[in-house]
Parts: sequence; C-alpha cells; structure tokens
Amino acid sequence: MKTALVLVDIQNDYFPGGKMELEGSVEAGLKAQELIAYFRSAQLRVVYIQHLSARPGATFFLPGTSGAAIHPSVAPLEGEMVFQKNYPNSFRDTPLLEFLKGAQVGRLIIAGMMTHMCIDATTRAAFDNGFPCWVASDACATRALTFQERTISAKDVHASFLAALNGIYAQVLKADEIIGQLRRA
Repeated sequence: MKTALVLVDIQNDYFPGGKMELEGSVEAGLKAQELIAYFRSAQLRVVYIQHLSARPGATFFLPGTSGAAIHPSVAPLEGEMVFQKNYPNSFRDTPLLEFLKGAQVGRLIIAGMMTHMCIDATTRAAFDNGFPCWVASDACATRALTFQERTISAKDVHASFLAALNGIYAQVLKADEIIGQLRRA
C-alpha cells in the first residue's frame, strides 16, 4: 500500500513570534522533520497543505505575508506538492483527493497544526474518503481554548482531540513509532 505524509499548516504564524503561536510548535516541527527525512529517504510522497485565510477579519495566515509561509524547518523540496486551502478540512475545495487517488496512495500519515482544528478536520475527512490514517501525535501542536469561562490547557485540548480520533478515524502514534512500523512493513 502506498503511503503519503500529509503535513498540515506548519506555517510561520504558529511559531514563536507569529500571530497565532501554538504551544509546542517548535517541538512538533522537529518531529515533523524526522518524518520528512524518513519519507524522503524511503522515496515516499510528502504533501504539504498551506492555509491561506480568506475569511473577513482574519488576523493570521494572510496571503502574501511571511506568517502564511511554510516554516523553514519543514520547507518543501522542488517537486513536492503544496496545496493551498481556505478551510480547516484539507480536502475541501482543493485537489488533494484527486491527487492522492491519481498517485494511488492508500494510507495517510498526518502531522501538523492545529490539532483541534485542521488536524481533526483533515483526519476525519480522510477517513470519510476511505483512507486509513495514522496521526503523529508528537508532530502536532495546538493551543489552549476557552469554553463557558473555563480555560482548557493546550495539553488537554491536544490529548482530547487525539483520543477522539484514535481507534475509528486513525491510529494515533508517535513519529518514531510510525517510522518503525513503516520500516518493518
């Protein structure tokens, strides 16, 4: 089964100094680097998703800004696909599904940012489109959220969303576990 690595929204605005800094973005970026290195060495497909804000009043990922650029720690190489999106779901109004089907990809490894938004939406859509998914838990990052005057820590948001995905929508594993399983396959 052909496997592709889908890197979702690993962009400058999510890193220190960006307009929507996430907790653990640097560490998640380093784990994403490990996945990229393995995929490139094994000559497996690496696909990038870049979010560009199109909604009125958006404050980050604004088209044409440095914050919307893919972070240099995970920069794509020439020939690696980059798809731009305007919604949390990486499949919505993008050619991602057609590209993956055309490349005969049968399984997705998903990593990136924000766990509670674009990773969740993309993983669920991938599952709905028939892809078995593995989510690299330590190659994802998110932020704290507030609900009914209660602040939920980024750590708890991250764990809750990954727990909800694990089992039916995806296998949630650490990056080194994913690499180990791919090497054994």
